Amino acid sequence: MKPNGTSLNTPSNGAASNGIHLNGHKNGHATHGLSDELVDEMGDNHALANLETPLRPDAFDLDDDLKIDLIEAHFREIMTILGLDLTDDSLKGTPRRVAKMYVNETFKGLNPANKPSTTLFDNKYQYNQMLVERDITVQSYCEHHFVPIIGKAHVAYISSGKVIGLSKLNRIVQYYAKRPQVQERLTMQIADELKRALQTDDVAVIIDAAHLCVSTRGVNDTASSTLTAAYSGKFEDEATKQEFLKYVGMAKPTM
Repeated sequence: MKPNGTSLNTPSNGAASNGIHLNGHKNGHATHGLSDELVDEMGDNHALANLETPLRPDAFDLDDDLKIDLIEAHFREIMTILGLDLTDDSLKGTPRRVAKMYVNETFKGLNPANKPSTTLFDNKYQYNQMLVERDITVQSYCEHHFVPIIGKAHVAYISSGKVIGLSKLNRIVQYYAKRPQVQERLTMQIADELKRALQTDDVAVIIDAAHLCVSTRGVNDTASSTLTAAYSGKFEDEATKQEFLKYVGMAKPTM
């Protein structure tokens, strides 16, 4: 079975014909209509085109097992083009390992079937102050270069009469992180899901993360990190915002 409209151009044994394919290229250069300079510039531009992760309508027509088989074949071809010897014991299993990692781990947040369920409970303690979950691990991948984004998320909400289990806050962050991302979009997706799940607008999200597309290529800056934030409802009030920032260690100093 092949995806509709997709030609794999890969022999049934999974090996590239004559070792290398250059389909879609002319004289060794991509024919997608964009110059290398423009591609690089777009890769450094974090402007949001859409809050939703860009997915094709047929994104889930293939089951996970078939996706793994197809990715394995294509990644084997990438490694062949790079000149790697796939008969070597250390490398021969790499295409399969990468394919399984992409589908089952790294990008599992693309599939709505993996979205965490959120059950609301009555706020029986009548706790009406902010609840803060800080230092939630963020492990995502930059959608421009497919290299890791690693950092921490701090989230908070003020109950409207309902609460969810604490671990669900972590799971919501992890679900949206496990897909190719832009940090701005990730921040907003988490905030929007918290508002929907908790039935309140009183939500705050901060992400502080290092991007390997900055530290391991291009400018090669290993010291910087990126901060993004989303505030809504009561958290747009400066006093409430500063209280949240104090809890996560980011409050501005008082004079």
